Amino acid sequence: MAKSMTIEAAEALALRALGFLAAEPERLEPFLATTGLGPSTLRAAATQPGFLAAVLDHLAGSDSLLLEFAGNLSLNPEIIAQARSILSGADSGEFA
Repeated sequence: MAKSMTIEAAEALALRALGFLAAEPERLEPFLATTGLGPSTLRAAATQPGFLAAVLDHLAGSDSLLLEFAGNLSLNPEIIAQARSILSGADSGEFA
């Protein structure tokens, strides 16, 4: 019986995930390569709809990254999937 996550909590988790990626070049560089972003455009991209979901997609695409991030925060890795779903609009039904 998991508690329902708010969009604010999902955004906060995704921002922590972005910080986790940015903390180590070997984590950040594959993310930048996948997204086509550069270090100078990362901050602007972070304000775009869907970007935070993409951060969580990237984490979820690597078991080792996902487990390390979840372990650092003492979270069940499934919470990352829940946050990603909320940020992609799958759980909210809201349109901005």
